Amino acid sequence: MEALDRYKTIKGTAAGLYKEKGSKFIARVVHVTTEEDAKSVITQIKNEYHDARHHCYAYRVNPENILFKSSDDGEPSGTAGKPILNQIYSNELFNVLVVVTRYFGGTKLGVSGLIRAYKTAASDALSNAEIVYEILTRRLRLHFNYPLMNNVMRIVKEENLTVIRRDFALDCSLEIEVEKSKKEKLEQRFSRIFGLTVS
Repeated sequence: MEALDRYKTIKGTAAGLYKEKGSKFIARVVHVTTEEDAKSVITQIKNEYHDARHHCYAYRVNPENILFKSSDDGEPSGTAGKPILNQIYSNELFNVLVVVTRYFGGTKLGVSGLIRAYKTAASDALSNAEIVYEILTRRLRLHFNYPLMNNVMRIVKEENLTVIRRDFALDCSLEIEVEKSKKEKLEQRFSRIFGLTVS
C-alpha cells in the first residue's frame, strides 16, 4: 500500500480543556467527512454551549481534494482559528473538525495569550483522540453473464475485495471497492475474463 493511498484521521470524538486567568477553553474534536458535516457539528456545539462568548474552529476534509477552513469567531484576527488549524496540520490529519469554545473569565489574555490558549486546548483534545489510518478507495462495476460467476468470484476472494452491491437478475453485476493504487491492476485482471465488462 503506497503512502498516497492512506491518510490519518480520528475515530469518533475527543475533548480537551485549557484554563487561564478565569477563562475556560473547551475543545472538541470530531470526525467529519464533508464541509456540511462540519457546519452541522459547529451548530450543535454552539447550541450546547449557547452561553459561551466564542466558538472558534478549524477543519480539514477530503484528502484528495483538500478543503479547509478556520474561524476566529470574534477573537482578534489570527489568534484562534489559525492556531487550531495548525494543530490539525502538525498532526497530519484529514476529515477532522476542532471546535474550541471559550468562556471569558474577565481578564484579557492578549494576542500571544490567546494563541497559546487556543493552540493548547486544540492540542489537548487531539492528544486524547484515537488516531487511525484510512485507505483511499475506488469502485469498479463488473457486468457479466452467469457462466463467468466462478471466475469473477475467485478474483474477488483472492484479492480480498469488498463487494458493495450485487445484482444477479437477468445478467450479473457487481460493484466492488478497491484500494486506489490497485485499481488499474484489478481492471486489467478482470478485463482478461472474456465477456466481462468493467466500468
